[in-house]
Amino acid sequence: MHENDNIQQLILRDITRRKLLKVAGYGIGSLALNAMLSESGFAAFQKQKAMRTDPFAPKLPHFAPKAKRVIYLFMAGAPSQLDLFDRKPLLQKHNGEPIPPEFTKGERFAFIKGTPRLLGSPHEFTKSGKCGHEISNILPHLQKVADDITIVRSMHTDQFNHAPAQLFMNTGSALPGRPSAGSWLTYGLGSECEDLPGFVVLISGHNNPDGGKSCWSGGFLPSVYQGVEFRSKGDPVLYVSDPEGIRPATRREELDALNDLNKMRENVVGDPEIETRIAAYEMAYKMQTSVPDLMDISKEPKEVHELYGTTPGQASFGNNCLLARRLVERGVRFVQLYHRGWDHHGEAEFDDLTHGLPKLCKETDQAAAALITDLKRRGLLDETLVVWTGEFGRTPMNEARDGSKFMGRDHHPHAYSLWMAGGGIKPGLAYGSTDELGYNVATDGLHVHDLNATILHQMGLDHTRLTYKFQGRNFRLTDVHGEVATKLIS
Repeated sequence: MHENDNIQQLILRDITRRKLLKVAGYGIGSLALNAMLSESGFAAFQKQKAMRTDPFAPKLPHFAPKAKRVIYLFMAGAPSQLDLFDRKPLLQKHNGEPIPPEFTKGERFAFIKGTPRLLGSPHEFTKSGKCGHEISNILPHLQKVADDITIVRSMHTDQFNHAPAQLFMNTGSALPGRPSAGSWLTYGLGSECEDLPGFVVLISGHNNPDGGKSCWSGGFLPSVYQGVEFRSKGDPVLYVSDPEGIRPATRREELDALNDLNKMRENVVGDPEIETRIAAYEMAYKMQTSVPDLMDISKEPKEVHELYGTTPGQASFGNNCLLARRLVERGVRFVQLYHRGWDHHGEAEFDDLTHGLPKLCKETDQAAAALITDLKRRGLLDETLVVWTGEFGRTPMNEARDGSKFMGRDHHPHAYSLWMAGGGIKPGLAYGSTDELGYNVATDGLHVHDLNATILHQMGLDHTRLTYKFQGRNFRLTDVHGEVATKLIS
């Protein structure tokens, strides 16, 4: 007898006439019980199992997308918008003066104490491109691609400490446990690549983001949709390589046997995580051959390395930008780069605005601009949405922690800047503005939920319809908020 026949016999044996009458009672509901059992019992289980597909299989969007993939450049630590993208002449004029009390009344800061003083930027700005974007001179490479990017100067968030703000940017919640944007996109659209994950994470900088791996977690979604971290130095993916002495044919036989056991168990219990486990094993096997070739950037022409400023074999933001281009070329849906170190409080030379900030810009500016140039000349930019952002902004006042003489800025959730390119976003646009001191948003405010709604929209997904039922209710990336920023869309 087939195993499924055994299951059916067990179900039928359990539904005795006495139990049927006891459960159904004598009401009119008993007349429909048989039909209900046929739909919700064994027949429904078989139907559900038959409908299951490869979790990585491409899925139809809600409507025609403007973009097919996302490269998300996350500058962990929060870059200072007032020293990079949001020039404020009035701040320069009143540098060193106490900020008017109406700005800070009732305000809570992470570190500032007493009456803070205004701080003008130590850096000059240049009007760049035909669009006239005002961009800091410590971003000379980005100035050259100004006409390809949109600068948003009216971002705002609900969080002002690093870990919760990074989680909020990535998952729509300040608490761990929610799926990240990359997980939502691969859940909603699947992947166009058969031998690589749909969501890849690359990290550079001083250390990991404050929000940790929860920033690219799959949360309560099936775990197959969580981000997979690739390393640009050493083993590209931990625990994927075979132990010494294990041949590929042997590994294939082991996986086939393991998959058979998992499928037998899945036929009994119908647990979707077993399906995820099978898919993960298969993907790991495929990655053993696809990832080493992908990560070997030494095959790129000399001209490409000069463009990005890359050196094969080193761990750097530049190498990760080049890898991001190679990943989206192969159909990876969402590539996220984290570069840590942008927390410029001005405690010492390494984290001040005159030394620390230019150093971080030098580490990232050339490669970020090269990514735009490279995608554009390969015909990939129109279908690739590139986002560059931090988790919040910096104050228009000097932090002066413990009387420090170095210039630095405290955390600021009320206003910050980011830039976007490609993927159906209007190039050369300056979106939104802040007040004359850069303290609050003045026009066209863009909240984190609005940004995420817009990213999903460009990928062909309605953020109100992309949901997953968990703990009795439907969840989404934008919670119960978010509006698509239609002015950004070409």
